[in-house]
Amino acid sequence: MTPFPPVDDGGIARVVKAYDVRGVVPDDWDETVAAALGAAFVDVACADRSEPARIVVARDMRPSGPGLVAAFADGARRRGATVVDAGLGSTDLLYFASGRLAVPGAMFTASHNPTRYNGVKFCRAGAVAIGQDSGLAEIRDRAAGYLADGIPAATSPGQLERADLLADYATFLRGRVDLSGIRPLKVVVDAGNGMAGLTVPAVLGDRVLPALPVQVVALYFELDGSFPNHEANPLEPANLVDLQRAVVAEGADLGLAFDGDADRCFVVDAHGRAVSPSAITCLVAERELARHPGETVIHNLITSKAVPEVIAESGGRPVRTRVGHSFIKAEMARTGAVFGGEHSAHYYFRDFWFADTGMLAALHVLAELGAAGTSLAELVAPYERYRASGEINSTVPSPGDRIAAVRQRYGSSGRVDDLDGLTIEFPDGSWINVRPSNTEPLLRLNVEAPTDERMHELRDGALALIRAGGA
Repeated sequence: MTPFPPVDDGGIARVVKAYDVRGVVPDDWDETVAAALGAAFVDVACADRSEPARIVVARDMRPSGPGLVAAFADGARRRGATVVDAGLGSTDLLYFASGRLAVPGAMFTASHNPTRYNGVKFCRAGAVAIGQDSGLAEIRDRAAGYLADGIPAATSPGQLERADLLADYATFLRGRVDLSGIRPLKVVVDAGNGMAGLTVPAVLGDRVLPALPVQVVALYFELDGSFPNHEANPLEPANLVDLQRAVVAEGADLGLAFDGDADRCFVVDAHGRAVSPSAITCLVAERELARHPGETVIHNLITSKAVPEVIAESGGRPVRTRVGHSFIKAEMARTGAVFGGEHSAHYYFRDFWFADTGMLAALHVLAELGAAGTSLAELVAPYERYRASGEINSTVPSPGDRIAAVRQRYGSSGRVDDLDGLTIEFPDGSWINVRPSNTEPLLRLNVEAPTDERMHELRDGALALIRAGGA
């Protein structure tokens, strides 16, 4: 195996975030760091397993992926683990592999970040998320030690295996949602040159299973980590423009947009209007609660107030949690929740090992629309009860000071909680949340209110405090 000489810590503390690894390659981290992370991951994720260590890895289409994965696998094998390389895949395909194979997994992706970024999402066997408080800090510290002192070789080095799991993944997802008998639908899918270009044809097309009554119009399905058409971040409105135009031009029933690693799915109606992920959370929650009455559904603290309202109206138990996949997955597992949704368009399912999969959420939307005699806009109208600002990001030198300024201005006017950043809920049903990003040097603002006027008032006031030094 290739030796990896001892180096300084490579800034590893800087790239290990609250629930994943993320940074610019090679400025922030490189193959040497990847090898140390691979060795440390085996030590932590396989420590309590009696059988020989075994892990699975996959990667998105970023140019730095092959080298980082090879180095990571080398480090893992030096610690005695057999590495199953699933090759190119979406993040939810990696979660499927971890669940189906019952082994820890590592997904190499930087999701929606620009091309020079890359990262790793870790999970234990069964797709159990690893975050800062559940093993990631230990992986970071062990990796730093290996960077300083070298990676000690196990008595017996592990092997490298390769596996193509795409067909099994597609079969599994199609088996979770009944699409029999739906009316024909036309859907435009914008893969953003990301991994949906691989997974959508397998799940929605006829490459693996008999074709669905769904005509797919493909936008940007070529895998290209340089993102030549637009950033693979549908949360930004500018990146939905091509999809919105195509839906209208094609006379499609809806549009779907995926981010770079295809674990998030955004929806556009037949008029080209973006459907709030909170509305999609409501729609899927109602479907899951119809099958599992009285169960728990998780939502994070920046989803619309409509989400817990709809869950309760549907006979379910809403549970609120902080933002971030490792946090919501832990709460899903703790409560045994049947479903969970985030306003960032991450959707979590108990029958997908409590992990997130945008593709499964898309299948639910197709099934519901295909069985309905209405348009998607009419279908989601009951869920759109409030006016939201959307997430507004600001780069500020002192996030703590800016949060304190918002607290000072608005804290006495409503109920304050600190579950994730600062949330203030006002008597009229409005709310503000300000929180630091876990993955980028940003302060994020979300506001919701019963009317546009009230939302604009709170949004503009809070934003002035955040960006202008807190007058």
